[in-house]
Amino acid sequence: MNYDLVIHNGTFVTVNERFDIIPDGLLCVKAGNIERLEGLAADQSPPPATETIDANGGLVLPGLVNSHTHLPMTLFRGLADDLPLDTWLNEHIFPAEAAFLQPENVHWGALLACAEMLLSGTTTCCDGYFFEDQVAAAVDASGMRAVLAQGVIDFPAPGVPDPKKNIAVPRAFVSNWRHASALITPSVFCHSAYMCSAETLKKAKALSMDAGVRFQIHAAETQNECRQIQHDHNTTPIAYLDGLGILDEATLLVHCVWLTAEDIEIIFKRRARISHNPESNAKLAAGIAPVPQLLKSGIVLGLGTDGCASNNNLDLFHEMDMAAKIHKTETHDPTTMDARTVVEMATIGSARAIGLDHQIGTLEVGKQADVIVIDHHNPHLTPMYHPASHIVYSATCSDVRDVVVAGRVLVRNRQILCLDVERIMSKVNEIAYQIKKSR
Repeated sequence: MNYDLVIHNGTFVTVNERFDIIPDGLLCVKAGNIERLEGLAADQSPPPATETIDANGGLVLPGLVNSHTHLPMTLFRGLADDLPLDTWLNEHIFPAEAAFLQPENVHWGALLACAEMLLSGTTTCCDGYFFEDQVAAAVDASGMRAVLAQGVIDFPAPGVPDPKKNIAVPRAFVSNWRHASALITPSVFCHSAYMCSAETLKKAKALSMDAGVRFQIHAAETQNECRQIQHDHNTTPIAYLDGLGILDEATLLVHCVWLTAEDIEIIFKRRARISHNPESNAKLAAGIAPVPQLLKSGIVLGLGTDGCASNNNLDLFHEMDMAAKIHKTETHDPTTMDARTVVEMATIGSARAIGLDHQIGTLEVGKQADVIVIDHHNPHLTPMYHPASHIVYSATCSDVRDVVVAGRVLVRNRQILCLDVERIMSKVNEIAYQIKKSR
């Protein structure tokens, strides 16, 4: 058989249930799917293929999955740092969004985010923002895989000046994109319980249930949010959402920093998923999510970066390193969040959280060929005893050499093949100049 793509001569980290590692592996792709994954004997040659990637002894692993992003916020990277969340949002980000989020700007900001993610080994993301049709068009052009959600709030928003249309717009978005691309899955994103009324939350959830798509929401991110919900509804954000019928296995809760034991039990019982965003939580001083307890409870967790305005990058290698170390520090236990657990969170855990684990997240026969190759010929990656340890504690985004999505090579030898990165950066710098002039 002549395969479409063959990847060989690397250490394959499958992230399957046994976390199998194949020291000298062979992966063969046909029609976007993995058809063979096995060891290659020293006297064997790889089979014929239209395209071949020689990993040159590097690490080969599933593409990373970013379970929470706001892609166009690359436009606001570094705009307002070192501020409390409420001040950051209300005095800087919301005004900037109101002034500069036009469809064309959103398109270029999203393209920049796609370039950044692809070059750092992320093959799939889960996004929620405004003008999401433009985001989807940009992601589709990049060749990435994504779950994309139109944002919902109860106030005038970019692209939705009339809050009375805050459900009609996501309904149209879901309808437009549910069959438009094999790599894009539409979704619905309510910003939070303090930005959406109970009626809006229930309508948005009903829309997502009727359409069979994921419902996303920021929840229990800050102490101020918890105090406000407690004041307004005499309960916690999680219990409030549960009382409205929001929580189920198709719900993605983002952040979940301030949880009670009862909240954790509710999330487990409802089988809701969580996106953990440690760098954004730390930078905004929101707190440290109780991730070890959540994992112990059997709750599905993915790893996310949040937007570039609060992180300030979309690099999941940074995020893995932070996720491993911040919880060790908090628990005073170096065995907490071991490397394998963190690699799983950034791959199959995130895939489960966003509902794509049947397609991606591991290297296994029958799954989509979303694959990255890490070049290990660098001083900071020498020697290598344990691949998972290298991925979490030593590798950086610049070590990613090749990136494949659904069997299509999107990055080869650190060069993006599908986007004009110089033009994208030039366009974003033009937008940034206008933003800077307005301040």
